[in-house]
Amino acid sequence: MLTCGQSAAEIAPAAATGRRPRILVAGLGNLLMGDDGVGSHACRAWRAERPGPHHLLVADVGTAIYDALHLLEWADRILVIDAMLGGAPPGTLYLAEPHQLEVSGAGVSLHDLSLLGALSIMKDPRSRKVEVLGVEPAVVRLGTELSDPVAHAIPALLREARRIVACWLA
Repeated sequence: MLTCGQSAAEIAPAAATGRRPRILVAGLGNLLMGDDGVGSHACRAWRAERPGPHHLLVADVGTAIYDALHLLEWADRILVIDAMLGGAPPGTLYLAEPHQLEVSGAGVSLHDLSLLGALSIMKDPRSRKVEVLGVEPAVVRLGTELSDPVAHAIPALLREARRIVACWLA
């Protein structure tokens, strides 16, 4: 039975082995650049609230996406959390697949070239479901604190991330 908009090809790798899908929630961002660190902040908050089962890894990747390539290869499903420029008010949540990210001009995500580059060199990248959960930043400049709109968006961001993971596990 297909759920949450998954195609047969997207669920085949884990289903063929009879195991639950391995899920990676990867927080991207620079903790020294204000709202750019929202992905890292969100993953740290998730891990502080409750650890996940062995088939779920919540990782603060930061800006080292290529250093996390082994984690991307391990996972059947990847949820990336990052700051994302889309032009909406700060704190707005976005959900996109990598092919929907704009890479010309100013781009959509503050890390989309690195994420897309890492995904492009993975073995058999099409066998993985990848989604990007973004948050519109207000402040991207030197500083370690999130702006109020982005900090207030963290609970909704975590609810949406958990909803996506639960959907993948259904």
